[in-house]
Amino acid sequence: MKTYPRPMSPHLQVYKLHTKVTSLPSITFRVFGAVLMTVGTFCFLLWLGSAAWGPEAYDAIAAFFGSWFGVAMLVGGTVVLVFHLVNGIRHLLWDMGVGFEMSVLRKTAWAALFVTAVLCVLAWYLGFAQFNAVS
Repeated sequence: MKTYPRPMSPHLQVYKLHTKVTSLPSITFRVFGAVLMTVGTFCFLLWLGSAAWGPEAYDAIAAFFGSWFGVAMLVGGTVVLVFHLVNGIRHLLWDMGVGFEMSVLRKTAWAALFVTAVLCVLAWYLGFAQFNAVS
């Protein structure tokens, strides 16, 4: 009897990788939700706690978030938050039974990425313009 080498299950070969434009945003939505819950909550509590610990602690946290690394974290957090929000609307539409056709899935996936980029650039522009106006 002839034996054929078969992959152990589960294996990546069972997934159709050409459909990743539809599956990747859905997976990323879930990962970004976990990131928002952990890192976002930690940063918020750190900022809030620094206000309670006194002016020195608040100034230290403000200096951290004003550094290049802190600004990079805030910009990345903006991308995570906006993408999670936009793709969450997409998931709500799915919960209502709308948009399950493959062509609609692809269009809404690209639209979510485009809307995320536009909203992030707009938020960064307005935020930095406001920051520069105050400084």
